[in-house]
Amino acid sequence: MSQARAWSVALVGVEGTMVEVEAAISSGLPKTIMVGLPDAALYEARDRCRAAMASARFGWPSDPVTINLSPATLPKAGSHYDLAIAAAVAAAGRRFDPAALEGTALFGELGLDGRVRRVRGLLPALLAVVRRGFGRVIVPAGQLREAALVEGLGIAGAADLADLFDILRGGPGALPPPPSVPDEATGPPLDLSDVVGQVEGKWALEVAAAGRHHLFLHGPPGVGKTLLAERLPGLLPDLEPSEALEVSAVHSLAGLNLDGGLVRRPPYADPHHSASVASLVGGGARIALPGAVSRAHRGVLFLDEAPEFSPRVMEALRVPLESGRIVLGRAVATATYPASFQLVLAANPCPCGQSGVPDGNCRCAPMVVRRYAARISGPILDRIDIHQHLRQVRAALLGAHHPPGEASAVVAERVLAARDRQRDRLGPSGWRTNGEVPGPALRKRLPLPDGSELLDAAVARGRLSARGVDKVLRLAWTIADLAGVARPTREHLHTALAMRRGEEVKP
Repeated sequence: MSQARAWSVALVGVEGTMVEVEAAISSGLPKTIMVGLPDAALYEARDRCRAAMASARFGWPSDPVTINLSPATLPKAGSHYDLAIAAAVAAAGRRFDPAALEGTALFGELGLDGRVRRVRGLLPALLAVVRRGFGRVIVPAGQLREAALVEGLGIAGAADLADLFDILRGGPGALPPPPSVPDEATGPPLDLSDVVGQVEGKWALEVAAAGRHHLFLHGPPGVGKTLLAERLPGLLPDLEPSEALEVSAVHSLAGLNLDGGLVRRPPYADPHHSASVASLVGGGARIALPGAVSRAHRGVLFLDEAPEFSPRVMEALRVPLESGRIVLGRAVATATYPASFQLVLAANPCPCGQSGVPDGNCRCAPMVVRRYAARISGPILDRIDIHQHLRQVRAALLGAHHPPGEASAVVAERVLAARDRQRDRLGPSGWRTNGEVPGPALRKRLPLPDGSELLDAAVARGRLSARGVDKVLRLAWTIADLAGVARPTREHLHTALAMRRGEEVKP
């Protein structure tokens, strides 16, 4: 019996575990056995690898082949093990020295003609390889740019099986692809100056961006709720290096292209209101994949027409809104994904959109209006910092002669300055924005603003919950940061309380 081993990585969430791929060739009738808790896609790898090696004229052993994936108790999923399986079988068949596989991790899916195809989750897998001290990886040639984002590794790219065996015999491997050409058809970035009027809405957007607060925009159709939400990412600062790596790892797991480098800008996700719970928070039969809340990590999650979402989908947001992560339990494994996003909800006042609109002709019965509003539950609304009602824009503002409002770049400078003040104040605590500071730390480590009796009165009247008090305090600090003062004043607290209640606020 001849044996050899190669290495790959099993991903559960964004955490990777090194997997030893063992191949043993014995005597007897031809057959291939795979053990080690593979999923359906991985179990089919034995047939893909056999056909790929036959097509590439390297041949598959005519004796029994046993492939073991160790640790045997860890579930394995995906097609990225193909390259390691083919290499281990070829090394067991003495097509090259098995010692060439030591200290090397392999990733790639094989086509039936021997080509090596791209795989999802390469970036977090390579981070796990670095943590385990491996010095070299072999990846699909089309993902060399993504692999180069991880420092401390010798990287070789294989376009097909011939490249793989050439690398293992001492060759250099495939060259990286040429730089991608920017798509000239891509439109200009969305700018806040495109939004006509809605001064209060723009102010709410600026406060939300500065303190990383959740935002609820409600009003009749066509007033600019979606326009405002789409322009929120343009007001946010670039991601810090650690955040960019974290976000890029999630995007790699989701199968998004990272050839352009790390994700430097806050991401934006806007699932349709027909989205399922699994598509929003993540899901899968054995090992769950990231959903929209994780793809929006460190960015914005926008739910347009929020009352049209299933109540089960909306309620699934409760835990990640508080904890900043999502834990998806399955029978064989529990995956944990980061989900620290900024939530923006948009809603019409009723199904026809005309309830409460001056001179509007609402066709909905009062009970229908109440039921429509109740589709967003109280616990979800209580987790939203800013409630902003948008009104119809006056006709005079819609004329071509009306000057445009402030550009996103101008507002983004104020947001960045406010973020810097927050970082200086919060220091080494690990929190970067007011919206991230836990309630106990908010009350103990920071001085209470003047006029705290306003909060006591709101709580006594039942208009503010304990969570709501923390939300108002965070908002007051953000408003003070935008104003450039060291501590919130009574006026700032009053403004924060009004923004929390959805009352009209002048910037």
